[in-house]
Amino acid sequence: MKILAIESSASAASVAVTEDEFLVAQSFQNTGLTHSRTLMPMAEALLKNSGLTLGDIGVIAVAAGPGSFTGLRIGVATAKGLAWTENKPCAACSTLESMAWQLAHLRGELCPCMDARRQQVYNARFQAADGELKRLAPDRAISLEELALEVKNSGSEQILIGDGALLCYNHFCKMGIPARMAPPHLRLQTAWGVARAALEQIHGGTLLSGAELAPSYHRLSQAEREMLEKQAK
Repeated sequence: MKILAIESSASAASVAVTEDEFLVAQSFQNTGLTHSRTLMPMAEALLKNSGLTLGDIGVIAVAAGPGSFTGLRIGVATAKGLAWTENKPCAACSTLESMAWQLAHLRGELCPCMDARRQQVYNARFQAADGELKRLAPDRAISLEELALEVKNSGSEQILIGDGALLCYNHFCKMGIPARMAPPHLRLQTAWGVARAALEQIHGGTLLSGAELAPSYHRLSQAEREMLEKQAK
C-alpha cells in the first residue's frame, strides 16, 4: 500500500511517499520558510515527479503531535485537505514514535526529545531491537530533571533523537548519564518515519477519517498557560 506522509511538527518540513516500508520519494526542507508555504507544493511536486496521483495513494499520514502548535495545525490541515478530495483514510502518528522508527534497526533505548521550552521536552522512550520498537514511556511533556532521573534509574545508555537531543545530551552528561546523539542525518523528524509509524496503524486497524483527524498537543499553549497564571493570581 502506498502512503503519503507529512511531517511539520518542528522547523523542518518533509513529505514522503512509501510503498509499505520502502521509500519511493521524499522531499525535505529546513530553510526557515513557513510550512503553510511549503507543504502543499512539496506534496504536489512529489506526486508529480513520482508519476503518481492522489488516487494511487492508499493512506494519508501526518505527524499529529507533540510539537509546534502552529506546525501541527498546518500539517493536520494539509492532511485533511488531501484526504477530503478522495475520502482517503488517515493515520494520526506520534511525532516521537515516528522519530524512533528511524533508528529501530539499532539495539538499545531510544529517547526522542523535542525542545518544549521552560526546561521541558516532549519525550517518549522506546526499546529498539532488530527493526522493532517496544514503548517504554508514553508521549508526554516532561521536565529535564524528571527525565534525567527516569533514565538514570533505567541504567541504560540513551540514544537521543530530535531537536531536543543536544539539550538532553548536555544535561545528561552533567549528571553522568550515558547517552549519545543520533547522527545528524537521522536526528530530525522525517516524513519517512511518519509513514513507518502509519504502517503500524494500518496493520492494527486504527486508521481515522479525515474528519476525525486532529492534532495532539500534550499540553496547553503558551497563551492558555499565561491566562491560567493570571487567573490564579
